[in-house]
Amino acid sequence: MTRVFSGVKPTGHLTLGNYLGAMRRWAAVDQHGADALFCIVDLHALTVDHDPARVRRLSRQAATLLLASGLDPELCTVFVQSHVDEHARLSYVLECVATDGEMRRMIQYKEKAARERERGGSVRLSLLTYPVLMAADILAYATDEVPVGDDQTQHVELARDLAVRFNQRYGHTFVVPRATHPQVAARVMNLQDPASKMGKSDDSGPGIVYLLDEPDVVRKKVMRAVTDSGREVLYDRDAQPGVANLLEILAACTGGNPLELSGVYESYGALKSATAEAVVEVLRPVQERHRELCADPGYVEGVLRDGAERARAMARPTVDAAYRGIGLLPAAATAAADIGVTV
Repeated sequence: MTRVFSGVKPTGHLTLGNYLGAMRRWAAVDQHGADALFCIVDLHALTVDHDPARVRRLSRQAATLLLASGLDPELCTVFVQSHVDEHARLSYVLECVATDGEMRRMIQYKEKAARERERGGSVRLSLLTYPVLMAADILAYATDEVPVGDDQTQHVELARDLAVRFNQRYGHTFVVPRATHPQVAARVMNLQDPASKMGKSDDSGPGIVYLLDEPDVVRKKVMRAVTDSGREVLYDRDAQPGVANLLEILAACTGGNPLELSGVYESYGALKSATAEAVVEVLRPVQERHRELCADPGYVEGVLRDGAERARAMARPTVDAAYRGIGLLPAAATAAADIGVTV
């Protein structure tokens, strides 16, 4: 089967954008049609200033919401990145293959480093090197496909480049992955700034619908969404980005078509009301399942423990091969086993 790897970074509460854009597809499609791994990439959350307790709390919440969204540990592997040492082991080896120039060309590093310099500060070294860790996340599992948004394509391209370079220099070790852009995934924009993606790390709370928002909070946020000049409901992302965003959210929640839906509503108020109710309904089963899982924390812990064991068993042969290929001496027990000696 095709192997798919996807990750969620615990830097904020998961949003409607995360669900409609990725998580719903993972549950409905990827876990059934592929050998799929879904990872809470907590090591990536350490690249910026953070509260340790919050990272732990958000990591557990993300794992619980992934299960609440429909991921089945009998069909896929759900685990936490830091629970599998092979990620960090492989990351350093790949740093010895990557170049400084490649890292400094990464868009997110350039943008965040520039902002920090303007404030007279400096970013953490891990922000520069984290794309290599992301490549290790992917390559450790012989991943074939990485479902990503356009903003993450550059990182998958780096993983491809590092895999090819390592294979050429040290012998064939890695599967060369490819980025995929599922056409059915919804692109959800910020309700207060429809030119920006609804991101979980964004500070503009009123424009973000979180998966655990109460129904009344959801309704209030949607009803206060930015619309556009004029009164006619048209689906035109360039001319009416606010209305287009609402139509796309409504279509994603109901299985409709935004262009067709634009002809149904005669006012912005009616569109907002319908969209709010559709969002409340699409989140209802996720929130109900989340409450059930929170009442049984041992189950979630067991899923993560079993998932880490499975992930470790998948990753270790590839990472061990990378260590041998690049020239590292095997550990004593491993070396003895290779020649049939009992230690």
